[in-house]
Amino acid sequence: MSGKSKAFTKEEELLLQDFSRNVSTKSSALFYGNAFIVSAIPIWLFWRIHLIDIYANLISFVLVTLVSTYALALAYKNTKFVLKHKIAVKREDAVTKEMSRKLAEDKKMSKKEKDERILWKKNEVADYEATTFSIFYNNALFLALIIVSSFYILKTFAPAVNYIVSVGLTSALLALLSTGSQ
Repeated sequence: MSGKSKAFTKEEELLLQDFSRNVSTKSSALFYGNAFIVSAIPIWLFWRIHLIDIYANLISFVLVTLVSTYALALAYKNTKFVLKHKIAVKREDAVTKEMSRKLAEDKKMSKKEKDERILWKKNEVADYEATTFSIFYNNALFLALIIVSSFYILKTFAPAVNYIVSVGLTSALLALLSTGSQ
């Protein structure tokens, strides 16, 4: 191999970005914001139902919520990556048909440019649907597992231990399960 590194064109960089695991700053902020809200919901559950004193357990609430926020955001990101390509394949025909109909009137546009716009739109639709489904799926699973673990599996534990174990293990389990490829 030669010592030169070949620079990518702007189009190639955009295409590579669509297939990478990295998420945009907007998606990252959305993921962390949602993850924080969902991670904080069990505090209310344990405060009002399990009767935990908020001030006595403030440190554990903050630490567990921060760790859970990170794990949930990671689960969102991993799930989005897996879903994005599956959704793109399923939506390809519909998006192509819609965009072809919109672009048919523009006679000045080349076939290559039309294909690029169709690909861009397909990636945009897949990205949006994967993001929203990833958030919905992980939130529903997280809250269901919290309820099952805190009320049924760990009901005999002290409320503070129940909170730490149920929220910590549930968020860690979601992050772990999201690393799968299916």
